[in-house]
Amino acid sequence: MCNNKLSYCYGNDRMRDECGLFGGVINSENNMQTTCFALYALQHRGQESAGIAVSNGNNIWIKKGMGLVSEVFEDTGTHEIFQGNKVIGHVRYSYGEQGLKPENTQPLLFRYRFGEMAIAHNGNLLNHYKLREGLESQGSIFQSTTDSELLAHFVAREGSPEIEEALKNVVPVLRGGYAFIILTRDKVIGLRDPLGIRPLSLGRIGQNEYILSSETCAFNTLGAEFVRDVEPGEMLTINDNWISSFRITPSPRKALCIFEFIYFARPDSELCGKNVHLVRRELGRNLAREHPVNADVVVGVPDSSISAGSGFAEESGLPYEMGLIKNRYIGRTFIQPAPETRKLGVGIKLNPVKSIVEGKRVVIVDDSIVRGTTSMQLVNMLRQAGALEVHMRISSPPVISSCYYGINTPTSSELIASQGSDEVARLIKADSIGFLSLEKMIESVGISGEKLCQACFTGDYPV
Repeated sequence: MCNNKLSYCYGNDRMRDECGLFGGVINSENNMQTTCFALYALQHRGQESAGIAVSNGNNIWIKKGMGLVSEVFEDTGTHEIFQGNKVIGHVRYSYGEQGLKPENTQPLLFRYRFGEMAIAHNGNLLNHYKLREGLESQGSIFQSTTDSELLAHFVAREGSPEIEEALKNVVPVLRGGYAFIILTRDKVIGLRDPLGIRPLSLGRIGQNEYILSSETCAFNTLGAEFVRDVEPGEMLTINDNWISSFRITPSPRKALCIFEFIYFARPDSELCGKNVHLVRRELGRNLAREHPVNADVVVGVPDSSISAGSGFAEESGLPYEMGLIKNRYIGRTFIQPAPETRKLGVGIKLNPVKSIVEGKRVVIVDDSIVRGTTSMQLVNMLRQAGALEVHMRISSPPVISSCYYGINTPTSSELIASQGSDEVARLIKADSIGFLSLEKMIESVGISGEKLCQACFTGDYPV
């Protein structure tokens, strides 16, 4: 993962989701391969490590490692030992240097007096340090530095042979935004935080094979049917023959992270009954209405801003062109050791098409601005390719606050948009800049603002 000092490293200037989860009961000949397919669909949510745990009713086997799904599971067809119809999978992107530690790769596997459990987690526990300090003072020994391990320690201390009963007492102690999928020898359990900040959905393969996923795009990959979103504060238990639901914590309100619509989720995913691509296209349309510009061509930054860029072009009556091409064979972001190579960070992944932008007034549409280093590089790149003017349009409001619910964001002082639009335009050397208003963002999503977490734009934190 990029060090914060390496400001030119592409990816260091983006909001990063922490993890992608998958799990359920699947009666397939090769569940490892099936789960790999689901994790491929969720790869955009985490690219530092991947893992799968499988239960056959007697034992839980686990395979995980650093890297992309394709790197960790190069030989899925040869893992005959991984037999069982209950599985969970995980792809990870983490805070700080946690992702560089193999012991933090997930699922995490634990053995305690009532059996085994594997845990996959997306999100962040706000009271992690306080809870961990309390357990350590009582003699608990932690094997990792991730907050995900806390759940296992508390479950083991409950002393109940029924894990659901233990979770009913443990989960209300946790504070933050989270989704968990837990595998035991005979069941798969899904949990979602009381506000539903982190997403989790229920799907079905055939008549009685139920699965859980951070995004519905994994269901599409497997040919599964979307059933519904897991409710905030809900615990779902999936077994061979049944599925049960229990409201484990009260839900005072809903607060799904709005950045799922803006950047994190894949365009073909559905969130709260809304297609992500259609929402992003509407974000672009409203952006064009609020910040029109005399230009010749519209370019969306691949991949997350293509939908918004097309919406901007449609509304403004300008042609939409693929003026930036993404190198899709670059995987995880790497650290460039020398200043002269760090400056190439964006150019390695994105390149302008000179014949499209040369001599043109270009509108470049992006989903957000964080530190501003990527935006500055893109503007400079287009000018070097011959663009006469470069106008930056952002399909979300200015990001002014850090996220504490599982999204890797800089500190507030590092967020360039907190300095005001005119100053941002000057710093990134754009001819103009326009941010979508908070009101039009909510209107584009089509969900009441009271049911969305907007803390990164407002500083108003729901927890």
